[in-house]
Amino acid sequence: MRFLDLSSWQGVLTSLLGLAVFALIGVGIRVLMMLTIQQRQQRMNRQINERLKTLIAAYRTLGGSFTGQLTVNPSHLRDLRQPAEEAAEPAPDAATPPEPPSDRPRRIRDAVEAALSDILLLGTEEHVRLAAQAASDMAAGRPIHTAELVISLRAYIRKALDLEPIPEETKIPLQGPTRPQSGGARGGRDKAGGGGGGRGGGMVGGGMGMGMGGSRNQDTPTGG
Repeated sequence: MRFLDLSSWQGVLTSLLGLAVFALIGVGIRVLMMLTIQQRQQRMNRQINERLKTLIAAYRTLGGSFTGQLTVNPSHLRDLRQPAEEAAEPAPDAATPPEPPSDRPRRIRDAVEAALSDILLLGTEEHVRLAAQAASDMAAGRPIHTAELVISLRAYIRKALDLEPIPEETKIPLQGPTRPQSGGARGGRDKAGGGGGGRGGGMVGGGMGMGMGGSRNQDTPTGG
């Protein structure tokens, strides 16, 4: 109070002006700090959301199947073709040539390789250890199992989304990589849906726009 001069109206005006400037500077500093903290939190939220989105996609790729062949064949398509061609050489009088081997194992391997690469980049220490072991086995030509890595990803994702852990008495079968759909099935669906391309295409595009807008407005929990 000793800095306030109330002896004259000029002193009172000067004192009030000084208090107003001091308060304005304080408010400006506070707002600047709040904006800085808010931008940092938004940036962290975006990073966490992108990390969760990538790990969820990897989980679906590595653990999208409960039946059938749950291992990943590391062989390349050329490795599959050579033994098949040697074992099924057509006779001189053969009417039809042998069918080429399916490229489904190759597509599964490619998808699993991409998922392992994402996990090595964005996964936790345990995820990276399991993904590195799987990648090493694949590079060495050994079939790999993804069940253990899938279990670790599932536990981390549920914890990050603030979901309760799965009860121990709940028995979940082993999971393997997602089996890609055949090109014929996709082509059949495309042909079946081609007739409604005019009106249906607009409805689908609008639905995707609404879905993407909703996903932006919904904040993913940032636990973990």
